[in-house]
Amino acid sequence: MARFRDRRSAGRELAMAVSRLQLEAPLVLALPRGGVPVAWEVAQALATPLDLLLVRKLGVPGQPELGMGAITDGPNPRTVIDRALISSLGISDADLEQEIDRQRIELARRRRAYLGDRPQPDPGGRNVVLVDDGIATGGTVRVALDALRSNGAATVILAVSVAPIELLQPLQNLADEVICLSFPDPFLAVGRHYEQFEQTSDAEVVDLLARSSGEASHDAA
Repeated sequence: MARFRDRRSAGRELAMAVSRLQLEAPLVLALPRGGVPVAWEVAQALATPLDLLLVRKLGVPGQPELGMGAITDGPNPRTVIDRALISSLGISDADLEQEIDRQRIELARRRRAYLGDRPQPDPGGRNVVLVDDGIATGGTVRVALDALRSNGAATVILAVSVAPIELLQPLQNLADEVICLSFPDPFLAVGRHYEQFEQTSDAEVVDLLARSSGEASHDAA
């Protein structure tokens, strides 16, 4: 039986759990696209604007589904490289740099598409809440947590709806606190734990980000 009705209902549950931490001036970041509806509910509960932490896989030349690392956006982008894989496949430095440049361009394009000219938030010294709709392998989340640490976040809270139980301890070593509402065994897949799990559209991402920013500005006024 599915644990959550949809992403928004999961977000409301997460919001209650995060609110209990009573974080000072929190920064809520979503991993798009599926994490955005979840994070929107958390940001609303904390009365703070919602923003994104974008992560892109670095694909092996000719095998883009195989990741040789990942890169994040942000004021100080973080790049994580699988040197052992690169060495075993004989990938040149030039090919690696070309893929990094390509993904940096794509990260910038996506941020412009989702947020326009809105300045990127600086996590330095902030209490950051990183939100996603679920974790399957943890690869993207690990890179995101590493990026927040390297950019000087004061506190990093990982808030997710569902994850495999075997991933929780490793992730707890990367964050100050991990909030996970459900850790079923067997896990199977993130979507199996939602009654409704349609793909989150770009239009929904843009709408929720705009509503978050607009409502926060209105409240501040």
